Amino acid sequence: MSMFSAPPPPRLLDQLRQEIRYLHYSIRTEQAYVHWVRAFVRFHGLRHPAELGHNAVEAFLTWLATEQQVSVSTHKQALSALLFLYQKVLRLSVPWLNDIARPQRAPRLPVVLSHDEVARVLAALPDGHRLFGQLLYGTGMRLIEASRLRVKDIEFERRAIIVREGKGAKDRVVMLPASLEQPLRQQLAAAHAIWSEDRAAGVPGVQVPNALDRKYPRAPLSWAWFWVFPQATLSDDPRGAGRRRHHLHEQAFQRAFKRALQAAGIHKPASPHTLRHSFATHLLLSGYDIRTVQELLGHSDVSTTMVYTHVLKLGGGAVRSPVDNLAGLVGGGSPAAATMPAPHQAPAAAPMPPGIPPAAERKAPPPTWPPAMPPGPRRRPPQAREPVAAYTVRPCCPPTPNCTAAAASAS
Repeated sequence: MSMFSAPPPPRLLDQLRQEIRYLHYSIRTEQAYVHWVRAFVRFHGLRHPAELGHNAVEAFLTWLATEQQVSVSTHKQALSALLFLYQKVLRLSVPWLNDIARPQRAPRLPVVLSHDEVARVLAALPDGHRLFGQLLYGTGMRLIEASRLRVKDIEFERRAIIVREGKGAKDRVVMLPASLEQPLRQQLAAAHAIWSEDRAAGVPGVQVPNALDRKYPRAPLSWAWFWVFPQATLSDDPRGAGRRRHHLHEQAFQRAFKRALQAAGIHKPASPHTLRHSFATHLLLSGYDIRTVQELLGHSDVSTTMVYTHVLKLGGGAVRSPVDNLAGLVGGGSPAAATMPAPHQAPAAAPMPPGIPPAAERKAPPPTWPPAMPPGPRRRPPQAREPVAAYTVRPCCPPTPNCTAAAASAS
């Protein structure tokens, strides 16, 4: 037996992590893929995925959709993790992967808060999270982008904030709200006190991207790379770099935001990301063009930003509901009756000359049928006019006698 035996091959999950890091995927993608591969292996009794095939993958995805009732996004994320495992890690030629059905996510309108609701939620946030929420609404940044904000990324002279390595590893520039300049300076002063305590206690520096600490060893310890919103306590680095100062954890703000919603009496299914939706919606309502909003949000395609244009349309296409015409005619009238136009009233009659009895004492002539036309040129009787259609319906296909669905849609 040789003294220098070959090291054992890495485990499956370690191979998965190595391949993900080789392709420079984010830490969130790594955590999600590891979670789904581990769940897939446990679902099939700890059998190696190389021994499993098409039926095993279909059974796992079917279990997620039927038994666990996960959303379409979660379903697609689990499928992507398994595709990455078989194609990139195991390097298996599996043509059956193309036959697996991929669910399609139906378009959904984003949840948007009004100006009053945003003000109530921000006011209900505690002092330690209020500025963070104001920054999300004032700049449209994502939750992870704001939490990873560093000191060097805030430029007070330019009134700009640099978003580094956003979604898709893209950088962009957003505005620095004038009303948040002084609170941000105070936040930086509080963060500087924490940074000074860490330097005095010998705490390792913060995490820096792309092995920058080897090129610039003092960068993790510098004030420029410190977090704008540091965590109050130390935590373990997710990639095993030891115990160090982390930025504000996203779940801490999510819990604070949920409590603020309850305190403000808002019952919409809102989340911190709703502040980003509200930012884009309110900019469009203020008259800013869609391209400007696209750049501020960091969308690659303008079609992604177009989802916010639904707020420019009135409810129901500005069609007046027929129930509004019943106001005052049905018992228990609604407040809308006050806004209905008043019926036409004839002008008050002129006083009668003396000697003529009032109308109540005069004997009315017998009615005639048909009623006599008033003197003067004859006019056509008024005719009902069809309302102008607010929209037109174009059937996708012409109706046929044998196609009930087409006839129903055309009608």
